[in-house]
Amino acid sequence: MAESKRVVITGAAGALGAAVAHAFATSGAKLGLIDRAADSKGLFKDLIAPSFFLGGVDLTQAADAQRAMDTVVAKLGGIDALVNIAGGFRWETIGDGHVETWDFLYSINLKTALCACKAALAHLPSGRGRIVNVGAAAAAKAGTGMGAYAASKAGVARLTEALAEELKDKSVNVNAVLPTIIDTPANRAEMPQADFSRWVDPAALADVILFLTSSAARAITGASILVAGRV
Repeated sequence: MAESKRVVITGAAGALGAAVAHAFATSGAKLGLIDRAADSKGLFKDLIAPSFFLGGVDLTQAADAQRAMDTVVAKLGGIDALVNIAGGFRWETIGDGHVETWDFLYSINLKTALCACKAALAHLPSGRGRIVNVGAAAAAKAGTGMGAYAASKAGVARLTEALAEELKDKSVNVNAVLPTIIDTPANRAEMPQADFSRWVDPAALADVILFLTSSAARAITGASILVAGRV
């Protein structure tokens, strides 16, 4: 895809979202940055490429997702790639946890991606449209306390596969990345004794996402790619 591609990033105000936005900006992309947070807190003031931040968007609501995507199209003139980063995490055992946690993680991890994808479909160009979803390595096997999170991220993998099949004839590629632990301030605070050097650097994960939106990845669709660092 050309350097001037138009990219939508959901969850843009988070640690990974900001890293991905800066990586795309460096490549010359035009960016539509979407987040539920109302303010980007100055994360994108130094972006090289043209971009705008659209805050206060609830991507669990199909109508909100559609309005946001239509706004991006109006401002950028179209969409070439969608990167779904919006999501969250909770560690909670089944025995001591809450059923509501399953609903919550389903909504913020899977439903946000579903609504954003549906809203973008009519705008993605045949032959070069790209969708990259952020799943999780934990989706392959859930450990203690990871049931709700792993289930929601397994749903992201199935969404990726099903949509890739639907869009094959349009040559719109849909893939997912499956990171292990991402080196973010929040994860460092939760696990202060860990060896952070073994975790996945957000910039390194951004490089994989950029590759999947490029013409070099034109033969890859329906894939869930493990990005493990040294975990």
